Amino acid sequence: MTDENIGVLFDAETISERVAALGREIARNEPSDLLVVVILKGSFVFAADLIRAIENAGTSARVDFITLSSYGAGTESSGTVTLTHDLSEDVEGQSILIVDDILESGRTIAFARDTLLARKARDVKTCLLLDKPEKRVIDIEADYLGFEIGDRFVVGYGLDLASRYRGLPYIGVVQPV
Repeated sequence: MTDENIGVLFDAETISERVAALGREIARNEPSDLLVVVILKGSFVFAADLIRAIENAGTSARVDFITLSSYGAGTESSGTVTLTHDLSEDVEGQSILIVDDILESGRTIAFARDTLLARKARDVKTCLLLDKPEKRVIDIEADYLGFEIGDRFVVGYGLDLASRYRGLPYIGVVQPV
């Protein structure tokens, strides 16, 4: 597959403007001792830009990382969430903002939220770059959301297809060949 098979859904400027707005909203609404928990790998680009946007809005958040997987090399979720890399910080008593790339079935974000609440986090909110509400099987919504999209397979801005296309500066839709 080449870049010619990927149509632009959200260009870099549109993404940048939305992430800046999310950063301002989070800085305004969340406590100054916020711990941002980034779900890797797909959200790393979004998370980096969001954390800078939060800083630019006047709040300094701490950051930790967790790796969860439900896709492997495919384009459909396996339905099972696996913890492959855990946090380095104790979350007990912490206000947490989970950052992830895409909300589809809801399994991954619910797993992360429930795991952090079981570890006695004070409160847990979520920030998702993209939402595909028609794919939802778990009743969960993002507290902060970048964009809602239809049922399309997207790549770029950290999102991948079998570990490719993460570095595209835009979010694109994979076109049929």
